[in-house]
Amino acid sequence: MYVRHLQLVGFRSWDRVDLTLRPGPTVFVGRNGEGKTNLVEAVGYLATMGSHRVSGDAPLVRHGAPQAVVRAALRREDRELLVEVEINPGRANRVRVNRSPLARPRELLGLVKSVLFAPEDLALVRGDPAERRRFLDDLLVSRTPRLAGVRSDYERVLKQRNALLKTARMARGDALATLDVWDAHLVDLGGQLLAARLALVADLAPHVARAYATVAGAGAAVAGLGYASTVPLAGEGAPLAEGAATPTAGELSAALRERIAERRRDEVDRGMTLVGPHRDDLVLHLGPAQAKGFASHGESWSLALALKLGCFALLRADGEEPVLVLDDVFATLDAGRRAALADVARSAEQTLITAAVLDDVPPELRGARVEVGGGHAILTVENTADDEGGSP
Repeated sequence: MYVRHLQLVGFRSWDRVDLTLRPGPTVFVGRNGEGKTNLVEAVGYLATMGSHRVSGDAPLVRHGAPQAVVRAALRREDRELLVEVEINPGRANRVRVNRSPLARPRELLGLVKSVLFAPEDLALVRGDPAERRRFLDDLLVSRTPRLAGVRSDYERVLKQRNALLKTARMARGDALATLDVWDAHLVDLGGQLLAARLALVADLAPHVARAYATVAGAGAAVAGLGYASTVPLAGEGAPLAEGAATPTAGELSAALRERIAERRRDEVDRGMTLVGPHRDDLVLHLGPAQAKGFASHGESWSLALALKLGCFALLRADGEEPVLVLDDVFATLDAGRRAALADVARSAEQTLITAAVLDDVPPELRGARVEVGGGHAILTVENTADDEGGSP
């Protein structure tokens, strides 16, 4: 898959931009603040319905604009897909695919696949568990789109249950009776989400281990992934072995139900749900030690990069070539890591790279570039075939 044409209206710093793109690597180059990252951010938004830079949609709309529109024509083998997302702060977003509206925006998830690596991804190693849960769930939904509904429903039930627990501290009778109903929903959805996450970690772990060995070089510790859960059956953080069997959704639901019963008094006292996948963590290992708190700066960068390269390899193994987006990362990498990333970037069907200085990008990736500045984005091509042209 690759993005053939990208059009933005009222998105971030862009009033309007139309840009024809090509397969292979393309470098977006321009001074900081000119809007080059905004262009690739829009591509990532189509894949996840979220930004890698902010938690909400409001900052994505240009100041003074009523809404933002991201429109892209994507080529998938011999077929073309036209995707349009209308971002409406304070109101429901609207999504169209091939000019037909989707009933729910989340139905877009899984149609556009991309893997984005940016300086912010260092938080996957050093940040809070919420960063790693989001990373897991975004990849989960990209591979299995129906799980977007499971995740959304779980979050809705969790919100309702937390509101009820706050009430239960003052009026235990009726509130506690109603709590049993929400418990049933929580354990069903939570068991499905836990089972899917564990299967994903088992699938992803060998790809991350191989990527880390390549990026970190000879003599580096072995990278591993584990899952630490409030439900002991789901894991306590130890690295998962390749091909390891994981519990079923039914088994995990039963274990979650038992654990909730054990913590019921604590939950009522604190007015919040203390058990479930919303409190779990993806645990990163280097050799026998957990990476967080022990990995050096270089090891942390290598591990963050290996996580994203592992995602890319996993999606590619699933049979779908994702768009690889590299946002301002080559300047932060040493020669070894830069070479390893360049090898993957060169092999991808399409790689979109941002850089403030073209010399930061390996020469083999500079064939096509977009000069960004003064509110314009202009594609130039050197030593490549003629562009396909066209627009949505």
